[in-house]
Amino acid sequence: MNLGSKLLPVLKNKIFISFMSVLAIIVVSYITYLEVTKAEIEFTHNDVTETFITREDTVGEFLTEQGIEVSPHDQLSHQLDVEIESGMNLSFKEAKAVVLTIDEVEEVHYTTEDTVKDFFAEIDLTVSEHDQLNLALNQAIVEELAIVLDRAVEVTINDATEEESLWTTEKTVADLLAAQSIELTELDRLEPKEDVALEADMVVTITRVEEVTDVVEETIDFSTVRRNDSSIEKGKETVVAAGSAGLVEKKFKVTLENGEEVSRELISEEVKKESEQRVVAVGTKEIAKVVSRGGSSSGGSKSFTMSSTAYTAGCSGCSGVTATGINLKDNPHMKVIAVDPSLIPLGTRVYVEGYGEAVAGDTGGSIKGKKIDVHVPTKSDAYNWGKRSVKVTILD
Repeated sequence: MNLGSKLLPVLKNKIFISFMSVLAIIVVSYITYLEVTKAEIEFTHNDVTETFITREDTVGEFLTEQGIEVSPHDQLSHQLDVEIESGMNLSFKEAKAVVLTIDEVEEVHYTTEDTVKDFFAEIDLTVSEHDQLNLALNQAIVEELAIVLDRAVEVTINDATEEESLWTTEKTVADLLAAQSIELTELDRLEPKEDVALEADMVVTITRVEEVTDVVEETIDFSTVRRNDSSIEKGKETVVAAGSAGLVEKKFKVTLENGEEVSRELISEEVKKESEQRVVAVGTKEIAKVVSRGGSSSGGSKSFTMSSTAYTAGCSGCSGVTATGINLKDNPHMKVIAVDPSLIPLGTRVYVEGYGEAVAGDTGGSIKGKKIDVHVPTKSDAYNWGKRSVKVTILD
Protein backbone atom coordinates (compact mmCIF):
# COMPACT_ATOMS: atom_id res chain seq x y z
CA MET A 1 0.00 0.00 0.00
CA ASN A 2 1.49 3.30 -0.98
CA LEU A 3 1.51 6.41 1.23
CA GLY A 4 -1.29 8.24 -0.67
CA SER A 5 -3.74 5.49 -0.19
CA LYS A 6 -2.93 5.46 3.51
CA LEU A 7 -3.34 9.29 3.90
CA LEU A 8 -6.63 9.64 1.96
CA PRO A 9 -8.94 8.20 4.66
CA VAL A 10 -7.28 10.30 7.31
CA LEU A 11 -7.59 13.44 5.17
CA LYS A 12 -11.26 12.78 4.49
CA ASN A 13 -11.92 12.29 8.18
CA LYS A 14 -10.26 15.64 9.06
CA ILE A 15 -12.25 17.52 6.41
CA PHE A 16 -15.51 16.09 7.72
CA ILE A 17 -14.60 17.01 11.24
CA SER A 18 -13.79 20.59 10.17
CA PHE A 19 -17.09 20.92 8.29
CA MET A 20 -19.01 19.72 11.25
CA SER A 21 -17.19 22.13 13.51
CA VAL A 22 -17.98 25.07 11.25
CA LEU A 23 -21.59 23.96 11.00
CA ALA A 24 -21.80 23.71 14.76
CA ILE A 25 -20.40 27.21 15.11
CA ILE A 26 -22.96 28.57 12.64
CA VAL A 27 -25.84 26.89 14.43
CA VAL A 28 -24.66 28.09 17.79
CA SER A 29 -24.17 31.61 16.42
CA TYR A 30 -27.67 31.62 14.88
CA ILE A 31 -29.23 30.35 18.09
CA THR A 32 -27.28 32.99 20.00
CA TYR A 33 -28.47 35.61 17.49
CA LEU A 34 -32.05 34.57 17.94
CA GLU A 35 -31.77 34.72 21.68
CA VAL A 36 -30.08 38.08 21.57
CA THR A 37 -32.55 39.69 19.12
CA LYS A 38 -35.85 38.57 20.67
CA ALA A 39 -37.73 40.86 23.08
CA GLU A 40 -40.45 40.12 25.66
CA ILE A 41 -43.10 42.88 25.98
CA GLU A 42 -46.46 43.52 27.71
CA PHE A 43 -49.08 44.43 25.11
CA THR A 44 -52.49 45.80 26.16
CA HIS A 45 -55.01 45.64 23.36
CA ASN A 46 -58.41 47.23 24.08
CA ASP A 47 -57.87 46.87 27.85
CA VAL A 48 -56.75 43.21 27.55
CA THR A 49 -53.08 42.66 28.53
CA GLU A 50 -50.90 39.79 27.26
CA THR A 51 -47.17 38.98 27.18
CA PHE A 52 -45.56 38.68 23.73
CA ILE A 53 -42.08 37.62 22.54
CA THR A 54 -41.17 39.34 19.32
CA ARG A 55 -38.14 39.88 17.14
CA GLU A 56 -39.72 42.85 15.31
CA ASP A 57 -37.65 45.99 15.45
CA THR A 58 -40.32 48.70 15.82
CA VAL A 59 -43.76 49.18 17.32
CA GLY A 60 -45.26 49.54 13.85
CA GLU A 61 -43.74 46.23 12.73
CA PHE A 62 -45.03 44.53 15.85
CA LEU A 63 -48.57 45.81 15.28
CA THR A 64 -48.38 44.68 11.66
CA GLU A 65 -47.24 41.30 12.93
CA GLN A 66 -50.42 41.26 15.07
CA GLY A 67 -52.60 42.25 12.12
CA ILE A 68 -53.50 45.61 13.63
CA GLU A 69 -54.03 48.75 11.54
CA VAL A 70 -53.78 52.06 13.37
CA SER A 71 -56.18 54.89 12.48
CA PRO A 72 -55.70 58.57 13.44
CA HIS A 73 -58.44 58.26 16.10
CA ASP A 74 -56.90 55.22 17.85
CA GLN A 75 -54.94 55.52 21.08
CA LEU A 76 -51.33 54.19 20.96
CA SER A 77 -48.85 54.52 23.81
CA HIS A 78 -45.74 54.77 21.54
CA GLN A 79 -44.96 56.16 18.13
CA LEU A 80 -44.89 53.58 15.32
CA ASP A 81 -41.16 54.07 14.69
CA VAL A 82 -40.13 53.49 18.30
CA GLU A 83 -37.81 50.43 18.65
CA ILE A 84 -39.04 47.42 20.52
CA GLU A 85 -37.25 46.72 23.80
CA SER A 86 -37.62 43.91 26.30
CA GLY A 87 -39.82 44.87 29.22
CA MET A 88 -41.70 47.43 27.14
CA ASN A 89 -45.35 48.08 28.08
CA LEU A 90 -47.16 48.77 24.84
CA SER A 91 -50.87 49.68 24.75
CA PHE A 92 -53.26 50.17 21.88
CA LYS A 93 -56.96 51.06 21.99
CA GLU A 94 -59.21 51.23 18.95
CA ALA A 95 -61.48 54.25 18.65
CA LYS A 96 -65.25 53.65 18.38
CA ALA A 97 -67.60 55.68 16.21
CA VAL A 98 -70.25 57.64 18.14
CA VAL A 99 -73.22 59.39 16.49
CA LEU A 100 -73.92 62.54 18.52
CA THR A 101 -77.12 64.54 17.75
CA ILE A 102 -77.51 67.92 19.47
CA ASP A 103 -80.77 69.77 18.79
CA GLU A 104 -81.36 67.69 15.66
CA VAL A 105 -77.86 68.40 14.27
CA GLU A 106 -76.00 65.11 13.78
CA GLU A 107 -72.21 64.61 13.93
CA VAL A 108 -70.01 61.50 13.97
CA HIS A 109 -67.20 61.37 16.56
CA TYR A 110 -64.49 58.79 17.26
CA THR A 111 -63.44 58.15 20.84
CA THR A 112 -61.45 55.78 22.95
CA GLU A 113 -63.22 56.82 26.14
CA ASP A 114 -65.18 54.20 28.07
CA THR A 115 -68.37 56.06 29.06
CA VAL A 116 -70.64 58.80 27.76
CA LYS A 117 -69.53 61.05 30.63
CA ASP A 118 -65.85 60.59 29.70
CA PHE A 119 -66.65 61.21 26.04
CA PHE A 120 -68.44 64.48 26.91
CA ALA A 121 -65.44 65.53 28.97
CA GLU A 122 -63.16 64.69 26.05
CA ILE A 123 -65.07 67.00 23.66
CA ASP A 124 -65.73 69.60 26.41
CA LEU A 125 -69.52 69.17 26.26
CA THR A 126 -71.58 70.11 29.32
CA VAL A 127 -75.12 68.96 30.09
CA SER A 128 -77.42 71.04 32.33
CA GLU A 129 -80.05 69.64 34.65
CA HIS A 130 -82.80 70.88 32.28
CA ASP A 131 -81.33 69.30 29.13
CA GLN A 132 -82.73 66.03 27.85
CA LEU A 133 -80.27 63.15 27.22
CA ASN A 134 -81.37 59.80 25.84
CA LEU A 135 -78.69 57.85 27.75
CA ALA A 136 -77.29 57.73 31.26
CA LEU A 137 -73.89 59.38 31.69
CA ASN A 138 -72.40 56.06 32.84
CA GLN A 139 -73.51 54.32 29.65
CA ALA A 140 -70.57 52.35 28.14
CA ILE A 141 -69.34 53.44 24.73
CA VAL A 142 -69.98 50.85 22.01
CA GLU A 143 -69.48 51.00 18.26
CA GLU A 144 -71.93 53.41 16.55
CA LEU A 145 -73.55 54.42 19.84
CA ALA A 146 -76.35 56.95 19.18
CA ILE A 147 -76.37 59.84 21.67
CA VAL A 148 -79.19 62.39 21.44
CA LEU A 149 -79.00 65.63 23.45
CA ASP A 150 -81.78 68.22 23.40
CA ARG A 151 -80.73 71.55 24.88
CA ALA A 152 -83.28 73.24 27.19
CA VAL A 153 -84.09 76.95 26.91
CA GLU A 154 -85.94 79.14 29.40
CA VAL A 155 -89.09 80.79 28.04
CA THR A 156 -91.96 82.80 29.51
CA ILE A 157 -95.61 82.12 28.71
CA ASN A 158 -98.05 85.02 29.17
CA ASP A 159 -101.48 83.38 28.96
CA ALA A 160 -104.02 86.20 29.34
CA THR A 161 -103.34 87.49 32.87
CA GLU A 162 -101.19 84.54 33.98
CA GLU A 163 -97.39 84.48 33.56
CA GLU A 164 -95.14 81.41 33.89
CA SER A 165 -91.41 80.93 33.26
CA LEU A 166 -90.17 77.42 32.50
CA TRP A 167 -87.37 75.36 30.92
CA THR A 168 -88.24 73.32 27.85
CA THR A 169 -86.57 71.17 25.22
CA GLU A 170 -89.42 71.63 22.74
CA LYS A 171 -88.39 73.04 19.36
CA THR A 172 -91.29 75.29 18.28
CA VAL A 173 -94.01 77.39 19.86
CA ALA A 174 -96.60 74.81 18.77
CA ASP A 175 -94.62 72.02 20.47
CA LEU A 176 -94.43 74.09 23.65
CA LEU A 177 -98.19 74.69 23.74
CA ALA A 178 -98.87 71.00 23.17
CA ALA A 179 -96.44 69.98 25.92
CA GLN A 180 -98.14 72.38 28.36
CA SER A 181 -101.66 71.28 27.27
CA ILE A 182 -102.52 74.85 26.27
CA GLU A 183 -105.35 75.08 23.74
CA LEU A 184 -106.29 78.05 21.59
CA THR A 185 -109.64 79.03 20.16
CA GLU A 186 -110.14 80.44 16.67
CA LEU A 187 -110.36 83.96 18.08
CA ASP A 188 -107.30 83.83 20.34
CA ARG A 189 -104.12 85.65 19.23
CA LEU A 190 -100.64 84.13 19.57
CA GLU A 191 -97.31 85.92 19.40
CA PRO A 192 -95.00 84.66 17.98
CA LYS A 193 -96.68 82.25 15.54
CA GLU A 194 -96.85 78.50 16.16
CA ASP A 195 -94.14 77.56 13.63
CA VAL A 196 -91.50 79.87 15.14
CA ALA A 197 -88.51 78.09 16.72
CA LEU A 198 -88.05 78.56 20.45
CA GLU A 199 -85.10 80.63 21.65
CA ALA A 200 -83.65 81.39 25.06
CA ASP A 201 -85.57 84.09 26.98
CA MET A 202 -88.41 84.10 24.42
CA VAL A 203 -91.77 85.45 25.58
CA VAL A 204 -94.85 83.65 24.21
CA THR A 205 -97.96 85.81 24.56
CA ILE A 206 -101.52 84.49 24.29
CA THR A 207 -104.34 87.03 24.07
CA ARG A 208 -107.61 85.34 24.93
CA VAL A 209 -110.38 86.73 22.71
CA GLU A 210 -114.08 86.02 23.07
CA GLU A 211 -117.24 87.46 21.61
CA VAL A 212 -120.40 87.67 23.69
CA THR A 213 -123.88 89.10 23.16
CA ASP A 214 -124.98 91.83 25.53
CA VAL A 215 -128.71 92.62 25.71
CA VAL A 216 -129.54 96.12 26.94
CA GLU A 217 -133.00 97.59 27.53
CA GLU A 218 -133.32 101.35 27.12
CA THR A 219 -136.28 103.63 27.71
CA ILE A 220 -137.76 105.76 24.95
CA ASP A 221 -138.70 109.22 26.15
CA PHE A 222 -142.29 110.24 25.44
CA SER A 223 -143.20 113.44 23.65
CA THR A 224 -145.64 116.08 24.89
CA VAL A 225 -148.60 117.22 22.79
CA ARG A 226 -150.49 120.40 23.65
CA ARG A 227 -154.10 120.64 22.43
CA ASN A 228 -156.49 123.54 22.64
CA ASP A 229 -159.58 122.77 24.70
CA SER A 230 -162.56 125.11 24.57
CA SER A 231 -164.03 123.54 27.70
CA ILE A 232 -161.14 124.80 29.81
CA GLU A 233 -160.84 128.36 30.89
CA LYS A 234 -158.33 130.32 28.90
CA GLY A 235 -154.93 130.53 30.57
CA LYS A 236 -155.29 127.15 32.30
CA GLU A 237 -153.83 123.80 31.35
CA THR A 238 -154.79 120.27 32.28
CA VAL A 239 -152.78 117.08 31.83
CA VAL A 240 -155.07 114.81 29.95
CA ALA A 241 -152.63 111.93 29.52
CA ALA A 242 -149.57 111.62 31.71
CA GLY A 243 -147.58 109.90 28.99
CA SER A 244 -145.37 106.84 29.43
CA ALA A 245 -141.87 105.92 28.31
CA GLY A 246 -141.33 103.22 25.73
CA LEU A 247 -138.86 100.34 25.88
CA VAL A 248 -136.34 99.23 23.26
CA GLU A 249 -134.16 96.13 23.42
CA LYS A 250 -130.69 96.45 21.87
CA LYS A 251 -128.32 93.54 21.21
CA PHE A 252 -124.59 94.21 20.99
CA LYS A 253 -121.72 91.99 19.90
CA VAL A 254 -119.06 92.64 22.54
CA THR A 255 -115.42 91.66 21.99
CA LEU A 256 -113.37 90.88 25.10
CA GLU A 257 -109.60 90.54 25.26
CA ASN A 258 -108.30 88.88 28.41
CA GLY A 259 -111.66 89.66 30.01
CA GLU A 260 -111.63 93.36 29.13
CA GLU A 261 -114.10 94.90 26.66
CA VAL A 262 -112.33 96.33 23.60
CA SER A 263 -115.21 96.85 21.17
CA ARG A 264 -119.01 96.89 21.02
CA GLU A 265 -121.13 96.59 17.87
CA LEU A 266 -124.91 97.00 17.65
CA ILE A 267 -126.34 93.99 15.84
CA SER A 268 -130.11 94.36 16.39
CA GLU A 269 -132.70 96.69 17.88
CA GLU A 270 -136.30 95.84 18.76
CA VAL A 271 -139.00 98.07 20.24
CA LYS A 272 -140.66 96.16 23.06
CA LYS A 273 -143.06 98.93 24.03
CA GLU A 274 -144.01 102.07 22.20
CA SER A 275 -143.91 105.33 24.14
CA GLU A 276 -147.20 107.15 24.72
CA GLN A 277 -147.51 110.88 24.33
CA ARG A 278 -148.13 113.20 27.23
CA VAL A 279 -151.27 115.18 26.33
CA VAL A 280 -151.83 118.61 27.81
CA ALA A 281 -155.15 120.39 27.26
CA VAL A 282 -154.72 124.14 26.88
CA GLY A 283 -157.77 126.17 27.84
CA THR A 284 -159.29 128.56 25.29
CA LYS A 285 -162.67 129.19 26.90
CA GLU A 286 -163.53 132.81 27.50
CA ILE A 287 -165.59 133.18 30.72
CA ALA A 288 -167.49 136.39 31.37
CA LYS A 289 -168.76 135.38 34.75
CA VAL A 290 -169.18 132.21 36.82
CA VAL A 291 -172.73 131.09 37.44
CA SER A 292 -173.35 128.94 40.47
CA ARG A 293 -175.66 126.02 39.82
CA GLY A 294 -177.06 125.57 43.30
CA GLY A 295 -173.72 125.32 44.81
CA SER A 296 -172.13 127.52 47.40
CA SER A 297 -169.06 129.68 47.13
CA SER A 298 -166.56 130.80 49.68
CA GLY A 299 -163.52 132.85 48.97
CA GLY A 300 -164.08 132.50 45.20
CA SER A 301 -164.07 128.65 45.16
CA LYS A 302 -167.15 126.67 44.19
CA SER A 303 -168.31 123.48 45.89
CA PHE A 304 -171.15 121.02 45.40
CA THR A 305 -172.62 118.24 47.45
CA MET A 306 -172.80 115.34 45.03
CA SER A 307 -173.69 111.67 44.92
CA SER A 308 -170.64 109.50 44.14
CA THR A 309 -169.86 105.98 43.03
CA ALA A 310 -166.53 104.35 42.05
CA TYR A 311 -165.25 102.54 38.98
CA THR A 312 -162.02 100.88 37.68
CA ALA A 313 -160.32 100.74 34.28
CA GLY A 314 -161.09 97.03 34.17
CA CYS A 315 -164.82 97.34 34.50
CA SER A 316 -167.08 95.43 32.13
CA GLY A 317 -167.29 97.22 28.78
CA CYS A 318 -164.61 99.75 29.77
CA SER A 319 -161.78 100.53 27.32
CA GLY A 320 -159.56 101.92 30.03
CA VAL A 321 -159.20 105.21 28.14
CA THR A 322 -161.18 108.21 29.39
CA ALA A 323 -163.15 110.69 27.33
CA THR A 324 -160.14 113.02 27.45
CA GLY A 325 -157.69 110.31 26.35
CA ILE A 326 -156.22 109.31 29.72
CA ASN A 327 -155.10 105.64 29.70
CA LEU A 328 -156.12 104.44 33.15
CA LYS A 329 -154.76 100.94 32.60
CA ASP A 330 -151.26 102.39 32.28
CA ASN A 331 -151.97 104.85 35.10
CA PRO A 332 -154.04 102.84 37.63
CA HIS A 333 -153.38 105.27 40.50
CA MET A 334 -154.28 108.46 38.65
CA LYS A 335 -157.00 110.55 40.33
CA VAL A 336 -159.76 110.97 37.70
CA ILE A 337 -163.50 111.49 38.11
CA ALA A 338 -166.33 111.14 35.61
CA VAL A 339 -168.59 114.22 35.56
CA ASP A 340 -171.46 115.83 33.74
CA PRO A 341 -169.56 118.36 31.54
CA SER A 342 -172.51 120.73 31.63
CA LEU A 343 -171.96 121.13 35.35
CA ILE A 344 -168.19 120.59 35.69
CA PRO A 345 -166.22 121.14 32.46
CA LEU A 346 -163.74 118.40 31.43
CA GLY A 347 -160.22 119.19 32.50
CA THR A 348 -161.30 120.98 35.67
CA ARG A 349 -159.23 120.33 38.74
CA VAL A 350 -161.37 119.43 41.74
CA TYR A 351 -161.05 118.27 45.30
CA VAL A 352 -163.31 115.36 46.29
CA GLU A 353 -163.99 114.76 49.96
CA GLY A 354 -162.48 111.43 51.00
CA TYR A 355 -160.77 111.00 47.60
CA GLY A 356 -158.43 113.92 47.19
CA GLU A 357 -157.41 116.21 44.35
CA ALA A 358 -158.47 114.91 40.93
CA VAL A 359 -159.13 115.95 37.36
CA ALA A 360 -162.52 115.88 35.67
CA GLY A 361 -161.34 113.69 32.84
CA ASP A 362 -164.16 111.32 32.00
CA THR A 363 -167.90 111.09 31.39
CA GLY A 364 -170.48 108.37 31.78
CA GLY A 365 -173.93 107.53 30.49
CA SER A 366 -175.44 107.57 33.99
CA ILE A 367 -173.41 110.53 35.21
CA LYS A 368 -175.87 113.42 35.02
CA GLY A 369 -176.23 116.55 37.11
CA LYS A 370 -174.77 116.39 40.63
CA LYS A 371 -173.36 112.92 40.29
CA ILE A 372 -169.73 111.80 39.89
CA ASP A 373 -167.86 108.50 39.47
CA VAL A 374 -164.37 108.35 41.07
CA HIS A 375 -161.64 106.17 39.53
CA VAL A 376 -159.93 103.67 41.88
CA PRO A 377 -157.16 101.12 41.11
CA THR A 378 -159.01 97.88 41.99
CA LYS A 379 -162.48 96.43 42.19
CA SER A 380 -162.12 95.90 45.92
CA ASP A 381 -161.42 99.63 46.25
CA ALA A 382 -164.61 100.29 44.26
CA TYR A 383 -166.66 98.01 46.54
CA ASN A 384 -165.20 99.74 49.59
CA TRP A 385 -166.14 103.17 48.19
CA GLY A 386 -169.69 102.10 47.53
CA LYS A 387 -172.17 104.97 47.07
CA ARG A 388 -171.80 108.06 49.17
CA SER A 389 -172.46 111.81 49.24
CA VAL A 390 -169.32 113.86 49.01
CA LYS A 391 -168.36 117.51 48.82
CA VAL A 392 -166.73 118.44 45.48
CA THR A 393 -164.76 121.68 45.41
CA ILE A 394 -163.72 123.33 42.12
CA LEU A 395 -160.05 124.26 42.33
CA ASP A 396 -159.70 126.14 39.06
